Amino acid sequence: MNNMRKKLLTYCRRIVVKLGSSVLEDPGGGVDQDLIASLAGEMASLRKKGYQFIIVSSGAILMGMRETGKKKVPVTISTKQALAAIGQSRLMHAYESAFSKFGITVGQMLLTREGLADRKRFVNALKTIGQLMKLEVIPVINENDTVAVDEIKFSDNDLLSSMVVNLASADVHIILTDIGGLYDRDPRFGEGKLVEVVDTINDEIMDMAGGPGEAGSGGMSTKVMAAKMTAHRGVPTIIADGKTDGNLTRILAGDPVGTLFMPADKRMISKKHWLAYSGNTEGTLTLDSGAVKAVVKGKKSLLPAGVMEVEGEFEGGAIVSCATGSGEEIARGITSFSSEQIRKIMGKHSGEIEETLGSSLGEEVIHRDDLVLKV
Repeated sequence: MNNMRKKLLTYCRRIVVKLGSSVLEDPGGGVDQDLIASLAGEMASLRKKGYQFIIVSSGAILMGMRETGKKKVPVTISTKQALAAIGQSRLMHAYESAFSKFGITVGQMLLTREGLADRKRFVNALKTIGQLMKLEVIPVINENDTVAVDEIKFSDNDLLSSMVVNLASADVHIILTDIGGLYDRDPRFGEGKLVEVVDTINDEIMDMAGGPGEAGSGGMSTKVMAAKMTAHRGVPTIIADGKTDGNLTRILAGDPVGTLFMPADKRMISKKHWLAYSGNTEGTLTLDSGAVKAVVKGKKSLLPAGVMEVEGEFEGGAIVSCATGSGEEIARGITSFSSEQIRKIMGKHSGEIEETLGSSLGEEVIHRDDLVLKV
C-alpha cells in the first residue's frame, strides 16, 4: 500500500493545500497562528525540493469574530459578510508574518462561485495563479465572503479547493482538517476505522462521510464531494489531520497518512471539468431518444434534429443542460445558438439551418468538444 502511494506521488510537484475552519480554529479565538507558522516552515523546506504550493484557506470569519469578541458563528449571511470584511486582512497578515520569516511572499486571491462560472473570469483567474507561480509567490485563496450569498457559497472552501486544482493544473489535492481522514463511522460518535484508500466514491462512501461539521459550513461530506470532483480531473486527494506537525511532509513522502482518494481512470480536460463543476446553466434542452443515445453512448455532438424543447432565455455561448424527455439531466454544454435560434431550428436537419436562420454558425447546437456528460 505504501509503495502505491509513493509511486503515485513521486512526480507530483504542484500541490493545492486546503485549510478549513475546523483545523484553523484557535480555542482562544481567531485562527491558530502557531499552526500556520508550522505549515510555513514545512512548505519552505519542501519548496527547496521542488514543490510548489497553492493554499486555499478559510478563517476570515474566525478572525472577524476574534476582533469583535463574538464566540459563536452568526447565522445571518450579512453578519458573516461583515465579520469576513473585518477578518480577511488580519488572516492575510497571519500568513504574511509566518511565511516572510522564510523569505517567502504570499499573494491574496478572493474568488466566488459566480465569478468562476464565467468562462472569461475563470481564465483570468487561471492566468493570475500561473503568474504568481512564475514569481515564486504562494497564492492564498479564499472565498470572497463579503459578497458571496448562501446559494453560491463553497461549503467552507472544500469545493473551491477542487476548482483551484483545475485552475492551477495541480498534481495533488490535500485537505487538512481536524480529523485523521474518512472513517467507516464518525469517530465523534464511537469507534471508527480509518479508510486508508478509496478507489471510487460511491453511495457507500458518501454515507460514511455523513453530514456537515461544526466549525465550518462543510464537514466530511463536502470534502469527499471535493475529492470526487478532483478525481474526475485525474488528480488524487488526501484528507488528513492538519493539527499534527509534519503531516504535510509525510503525506508527500508517501507515508500512510489520512485517506487517499484515487484519481479516476478517465481524466477530464480542464475545460470539461469547468463545464461539469464550475459553470452555471442558463437553460435546458430536452432531447429525443435518438439524440440521448448519440450524446451518451456515441459521444456525438448535439444536432438540431434531436432537440424537442427549449427552456429558458439565453444567448449563444451560454451553458445549457441537456435532459431526457422525463427531465433527467444527461449532459451540459456550451451552445452555439441562442434560445430563440434553437427554437427555430429544433427538429430540423443541419442542412436547413442556414435557410431557416439566414446564416449558419455551424451544424451543431453543441459541439462534442463543448459537451460533458453528467458525472
